[in-house]
Amino acid sequence: MIGSFRNFAKSKFAGILVGIIIIPFVFWGMGSVFSSGNTNSIAKINKENISTQDFIDHINQSNIPAETIRNNLDQNIIEELLSGLVSTKLLNLEIKDFDISISQNTLLKKIKENKNFLDENGVFQRIKYEKFLLENNISAAQFEKRLKDREKQKNLFDYIGAGTVSPKFLVKRLYEEENKKLKIDFIDLKNFYSSKENITNSDLEKFIDENEDQLKVDYLDFSYAKITPQNLLGIDEFNQTFFDKIDQIEIDISNEVDFNSITEDLKIKSIDVSNFRFSESKSEIEKKIFELRNNSFDIFENENEYILYKINKSEQRKPDLNDNEIKKEIIELIHQKNKFDYNKELIDQITEKSFTEENFLKMSQKNINTITLNSVRDNKKFEINAVKLLYSLPEGSFTLVNDEKNNIYLAKLKKFENVNFTDDNFNENLSAHNSNIKQSILRSYDIFLNDKYDVTLNQKTIQRVKNFFQ
Repeated sequence: MIGSFRNFAKSKFAGILVGIIIIPFVFWGMGSVFSSGNTNSIAKINKENISTQDFIDHINQSNIPAETIRNNLDQNIIEELLSGLVSTKLLNLEIKDFDISISQNTLLKKIKENKNFLDENGVFQRIKYEKFLLENNISAAQFEKRLKDREKQKNLFDYIGAGTVSPKFLVKRLYEEENKKLKIDFIDLKNFYSSKENITNSDLEKFIDENEDQLKVDYLDFSYAKITPQNLLGIDEFNQTFFDKIDQIEIDISNEVDFNSITEDLKIKSIDVSNFRFSESKSEIEKKIFELRNNSFDIFENENEYILYKINKSEQRKPDLNDNEIKKEIIELIHQKNKFDYNKELIDQITEKSFTEENFLKMSQKNINTITLNSVRDNKKFEINAVKLLYSLPEGSFTLVNDEKNNIYLAKLKKFENVNFTDDNFNENLSAHNSNIKQSILRSYDIFLNDKYDVTLNQKTIQRVKNFFQ
């Protein structure tokens, strides 16, 4: 693998992304798909390996500069690129199952119709085609293969989403439902919640006693050591020798070699931490160790270094109100619970139809806010899912809604105002509705693929690819 990295480092980011369809499937981002395994492969689809070299070739073909990848490692660019490769592999398997093919005549027709290869009269120019291949450092065979793959994928999606045409009456109904205006009266509930300042020490102690098991705080004693090429080998380069050392550490951990023995053998200083309690003010390394505490002895990669750690002691304690950070957290929990209880009481009254217009006017004290929403997509005031909820209720209804900052409002639906549907509306919305239906079908197909194929990703190899770019 390291040898592949060396070759990769010497190569140019050549080629161009021509017609490769990259689709992030729903299984991506699920922690369960990551597992350790053979470091010669970066992923598996069923029993078929995707090698590290396959992935490197895929990166080369993407034409993304190394600097761009380096600057976007924290944005999961490696994972996105790998997702694209896995997606392409899955699609190729499906194309094979469906026996989808593209004739040579169809392929040539696509090339001759490409506007990049036409003159001002719309006539195909061979010289333009050859110039394109030369400028993009790609052979005719490579380009035609990628074009053929793209057309096969397109045919697959056309096949899966075939026949998705919305009838006029449905488009009309959906348009009218989604675009009618809605006038709403609403009350901001922030003034109805009890204040944090009114929460006493007695309230805090009572809350802790009632919820002690849920509120217990984890405290850790642990040791850790930073491992870099500099403190391990006296150099700044991540080379083969360094990774061999890391591999040996992993073997030692699996063989239950003592933490102190490893650090002493490597002549690396360790750091001891006692009575650690998680908070955002702690260092990123210590917070990461806390997150990984269930695995009491391990090593992980952190930016430009590896961290070897050992959990020495772990215990749960009752919250200490002498700790100001803990006290603030408990106060916030009580405040949120009070808000929840108040909101729930209102919702229960609304559900039981015991909340009336009189109750609404009494709460408002004649200080009512009014807004008109222009469609189900109008989220200028309320969060979009709250708007969808409002549009699903009848006139005169009461409900609770939130905005983007999660402020809560008591709303009353006053009046819907219908809109006129025309043929122009139909033409404008038909394509969108057909597309929505097709996307829904493809999402279902996406889930189907997730169930059909067993996809396993090698986290350690992914991390080492990231490390190369760092």
